[in-house]
Amino acid sequence: MNQEFSQLLTKVPACEVCTADLPLGPRPIVKMAPTSKVLIIGQAPGTKVHESGVPWDDKSGDRLREWLNLPKDTFYDEGQIAIMPMGFCYPGVDKNGGDKPPRPECAPLWHEALLACLPNIELTLLIGAYAQKRYLGKDREKSMTATVANWANYAPNYVPLPHPSWRNTFWLKKNPWFETDLLPVLRAKVGALVDVKS
Repeated sequence: MNQEFSQLLTKVPACEVCTADLPLGPRPIVKMAPTSKVLIIGQAPGTKVHESGVPWDDKSGDRLREWLNLPKDTFYDEGQIAIMPMGFCYPGVDKNGGDKPPRPECAPLWHEALLACLPNIELTLLIGAYAQKRYLGKDREKSMTATVANWANYAPNYVPLPHPSWRNTFWLKKNPWFETDLLPVLRAKVGALVDVKS
């Protein structure tokens, strides 16, 4: 397992499958270890994360860590928390000024092999509609909001979440149950699985 995992973590950063479609070129970003207990599956890196090479190294990451009630050093401890987006590289900007969807090649190409090397995952956070579509399939609701609202239906393995982007600030205000009902449960679940560093 460890040898296979080491080989994968050599191959993934060297992937160039989508090079022609990536405006900033390839820079696949994943962070994990075989001992990880919590898995975060988001969308794709933004420009800041592409530059730093550190997942969730932006304002969205700040909000996500607040949601989880985790300090940075614990969040980035791959021995406890694995980070594997739907698209490993920055996909570019769409016509509305937001990021394009994650490249469709990454998940089919890499996810299954990487998940096979993560035997200790007890909780997977599915952030955004793309992750929810792939991992909940027909069990998800018709909208991301409805899927997140029915988060208890996907326990104990999954917790669907909206993307913590500033673009979703209005969504958070419109759906106060997210902070009052879901976040306390999410924090308790994560806190029970990770050793929070002080």
